[in-house]
Amino acid sequence: MGNLKAYLQLTRPANLVTALADILAGVAIAQFTFYSPYLVPGSLLLATLGLYGGGVVMNDVFDAELDAVERPERPIPSGRVSLGSATTLGVMLLLAGIAFAALYSPLSASIAALVAVGALVYDKWAKHSALLGPLTMGLCRGGNLLLGISSVPQALYDWGFLALVPVVYIGAITLISQDEVHGGKRRTLYIAASLYLLVHLVQLAVSFTKGNLLLTAPLVALHAWMIGRPLLVAIKNPVGPLIGKAVKAGVISLIIMNAAWCMAFGNWHLALIGILLLPISLKLARIFAVT
Repeated sequence: MGNLKAYLQLTRPANLVTALADILAGVAIAQFTFYSPYLVPGSLLLATLGLYGGGVVMNDVFDAELDAVERPERPIPSGRVSLGSATTLGVMLLLAGIAFAALYSPLSASIAALVAVGALVYDKWAKHSALLGPLTMGLCRGGNLLLGISSVPQALYDWGFLALVPVVYIGAITLISQDEVHGGKRRTLYIAASLYLLVHLVQLAVSFTKGNLLLTAPLVALHAWMIGRPLLVAIKNPVGPLIGKAVKAGVISLIIMNAAWCMAFGNWHLALIGILLLPISLKLARIFAVT
């Protein structure tokens, strides 16, 4: 059981739930026609689990030597999971993500493959750059939203540009996370706060054009509250543990951001399902590390 928990810890289960929310948001944006409002293209949900899980596992694989110094309690440096086993798990999850996307369509498979490559580029090289790290990680999350939008191919041409929003949002979180271990500067946190504000303004603008502003605004406000509280605390005292809490809040509250997208496009069914994912993610976050 302990060994199983170590493998699960590598995949960041609480974060995996947020990846499911990306797909819900994407199919809502695409205006996917449901036989039932509660049915979502299952293969795309499985695809995002593989892609996200594989990406975070490979992150720990590439960070094994660094984690042995900075985070020795993690599964690989602690010896609970061997480096070879973790590598195999990460690669298999990424390949499974592409395969499940291919079950839906070749277009979805192409997007999934690009996300997988982007995750590996981030894990191995880009995360060490103050500029390329946030950009690459953001592109991966934007690709995940595109994966959901690909449920209706034409929607990629109409609404694909919205994938830039998670690029900005995740870029902000990644920017903050670079100071998670040793602490950072207030200037970085202020930049992140500005990017968060931009994301909220775009969501409100889109919901206004779709005639759903009044329904979307409460979710946007909830999202702002969830990420704003820990960020303000970290701004007052930018030490590693408080920055870590701001990062954790940013990741988990992606679920609410995605629910806001669902509501902005008038799909309250998917918005509700998205909101119900939040307590699941929060519960898992108490058991498994998020960052």
